[in-house]
Amino acid sequence: MYEYAIAWEWLAFAARWFHVITAIAWIGSSFYFIALDLGLVKRPHLPPGAYGEEWQVHGGGFYHIQKYLVAPAQMPEHLTWFKYESYFTWISGFLMLCIVYYGGADLFLIDRHVLDISPPTAILISLASLGVGWLVYDLLCKSPLGRNTWGLMAVLYIVLVFMAWGYTQLFTGRAAFLHLGAFTATIMSANVFMIIIPNQKIVVADLIAGRVPDPKYGQVAKQRSLHNNYLTLPVIFFMLSNHYPLSFGTQFNWVIAALVFLMGVTIRHWFNTTHARKGRPTWTWIVTVILFILIMWLSTVPKLLTGETDVAAIAPAFQQFAGDPHFPAVKQLVSTRCSMCHAAEPVYEGIVRPPNGVMLENDAEIAAHAREIYIQAGRSHAMPPGNITDITPDERKLLVAWFESAVEGKKQ
Repeated sequence: MYEYAIAWEWLAFAARWFHVITAIAWIGSSFYFIALDLGLVKRPHLPPGAYGEEWQVHGGGFYHIQKYLVAPAQMPEHLTWFKYESYFTWISGFLMLCIVYYGGADLFLIDRHVLDISPPTAILISLASLGVGWLVYDLLCKSPLGRNTWGLMAVLYIVLVFMAWGYTQLFTGRAAFLHLGAFTATIMSANVFMIIIPNQKIVVADLIAGRVPDPKYGQVAKQRSLHNNYLTLPVIFFMLSNHYPLSFGTQFNWVIAALVFLMGVTIRHWFNTTHARKGRPTWTWIVTVILFILIMWLSTVPKLLTGETDVAAIAPAFQQFAGDPHFPAVKQLVSTRCSMCHAAEPVYEGIVRPPNGVMLENDAEIAAHAREIYIQAGRSHAMPPGNITDITPDERKLLVAWFESAVEGKKQ
């Protein structure tokens, strides 16, 4: 059993590494070609059929790039296709989903205080949401609404916000954000696999056969590329969010997700406008900062919305927590709700070492991790995962009161 758990842990690490490598390749090439496309310049000396050109310098040399909207007069012998980066990013991401969330559904996927379902049912819901999500998105794009680019994007935003809310009604907060990222990434990768590459292959086949390609294939592919452009940054946020419980471990997590999608638009708009040499719209960064501050505010569950005290998470550099009057009750709470995993020899099934090396077995260890306990189990519901040990709202309030009391005591 021990060897199996170790092998599974390393498999997860390998899959995550593979996923990061392929994602860097896909996102890097995507960002590069978007910047290149927007920066093309039309000049009178261009050859027939050329849309624009760009001169670039990199690696000690110069590159002269020309773009043809259809094709040059003579097709080259070799074409480099940028597609496998997308495919393997999705495959490796799905592998991670299977290893972490399907393999550990009881711990990471299901929160029985949100929805009491069995692991097989949760996994089927997860798979169905990804497949059905793509079908709904594709039908919207192919509907009459698809002819209105910005109207379509507004409707798609509503769909994404609905999915954000829906996932939080099904899974743990951590799994909800991860699934929202997977949902969006599935749309992006399917755009490449189902639309963009097939359309490009049709155009190339027509050119080789001497036929005039139908321009609709390029127009459809460009629309899907535009969607991918604006969805990339939110996907990265959701994939990173599992390391930051304040983003997902709150009842307002779906609102936070909705604001993240807006930040993806404002940030990409700045880059797109800048690369197109149409100015530098600094207002987009102001809006982004305002949205991020709003997210930070929502993550603390302020008194105005919930009736709880709005106290910022302070990172104290002292060890007075063990002397606080709340500490005996906190120690008992941590021992019953946390120490089965956070111990030198965890007793929870499937856990062979304390998560992230955090042990909470004595006064010094609990005091040393006071801030993490406060954020992950007090101010948010990230811990225990899926509330597997049934920590109560009153117990979470005790953790908050303990930390804040100790911090205030230090100030005095």
